[in-house]
Amino acid sequence: MSNKTYFFLILILGSLTALGPFSIDMYLPGFPAIARDLHTTAAKVSLSLSGFFIGISVGQLLYGPLLDRFGRKKPLFIGLCVYIIASLGCSFTKSIDGLIMWRVVQAIGSCAATVASVAMVRDLFPVKDNAKVFSLLLLVVGVSPMIAPTVGGYVTTAFGWNAVFFILTGMGVAILAATVLWLPDSYKPDKSLSLKPRPILLNFLLVIKEPQFYTYSLTGAIAFAGLFAYVSGSPLVFMEVFHTDEKVYGWIFAFLSVGFIGTSQLNGPLLRRFKSEQVVNVALIAQAAIGMTFLGAALAGLLDLPTTLVFLFFFLCCVGLVFPNAAALSLAPFTKNAGSASALMGALQMGMGTLISIAISLFEVPSVVPMVTAMAGSAVLALLVLVAGRRFIAEQVDVNHEADTGVLH
Repeated sequence: MSNKTYFFLILILGSLTALGPFSIDMYLPGFPAIARDLHTTAAKVSLSLSGFFIGISVGQLLYGPLLDRFGRKKPLFIGLCVYIIASLGCSFTKSIDGLIMWRVVQAIGSCAATVASVAMVRDLFPVKDNAKVFSLLLLVVGVSPMIAPTVGGYVTTAFGWNAVFFILTGMGVAILAATVLWLPDSYKPDKSLSLKPRPILLNFLLVIKEPQFYTYSLTGAIAFAGLFAYVSGSPLVFMEVFHTDEKVYGWIFAFLSVGFIGTSQLNGPLLRRFKSEQVVNVALIAQAAIGMTFLGAALAGLLDLPTTLVFLFFFLCCVGLVFPNAAALSLAPFTKNAGSASALMGALQMGMGTLISIAISLFEVPSVVPMVTAMAGSAVLALLVLVAGRRFIAEQVDVNHEADTGVLH
């Protein structure tokens, strides 16, 4: 394809992938304001974030078979329409229970964009380019933690937290228009695929039984859960433990995202010298070491704001290397079932994120320790899963050099 086509495809797919992160990050500075307006606590408001993660986990399993059965675009259009309606519902809600409900629906809509964009990477690009494309998508996605909380902080201060959801509604409309006008059909609908529960479950089982998939998707999901622990715990840590305001919190969030995005873009040059599995190995070892040191400092009471920022920065640098390579290695064995595989991979990521965010919301005492414990634990567990799972991979599909003819399904 031409460079212009390549650029627009990355931009549209990146926008689809970024819709979920924008929906997560942009309202974080508004937690105290939402708690005041809806007469609840910041910990209860964080359940709306957990509800979003639950919606994405469930929704991705729903959209996977739909994307394989009806092609990529029709389910994507429906999901974006659901997202737009739910975003308006969040804007007008008058209770915390209503906000949680609408956030679940909003997530179900947004995950159509997430699953479709990941599946279309596998459709539109050769296997050997997948890790590089995922890194480019992370560059677009990376704009969200750099811009969303900062914009959200200023919007909340000037217009109230409801305005944040009006902006998300507008984003949904713009992305829907872009997909209708410029996104190509990348996959011929598989009409032989049944949507009855039993065949769907058997199809998912076929994907799960692939050792390369379950090893790297589970490794990536657990490692990525450290990022969710940071996202869920950071409003409490920065605004209540270190007493920053909404605007400063937004800038801190933007600064920390530089590490995540910077290393994800370093992944491209690294892959010219090393294999994806080598990058994952080193990044996970570093992530676990940083996480455990971070935890030790937290338990010893040695953390102040600058020290916490340093630890978080380097921890997120490691996540930026693990995610694109683990995702590419997970999807490499699949062509026919790429939609279901990407849905399962996303559901695992969001499922882990949901568990961690709910666990952190249970600790209402202002402290850095719950967030850091979750981050360190996720890194160590991911490393153990990788070491154990690789023993069952008989012949790994090499995402850096393998041609499309080498895929399994």
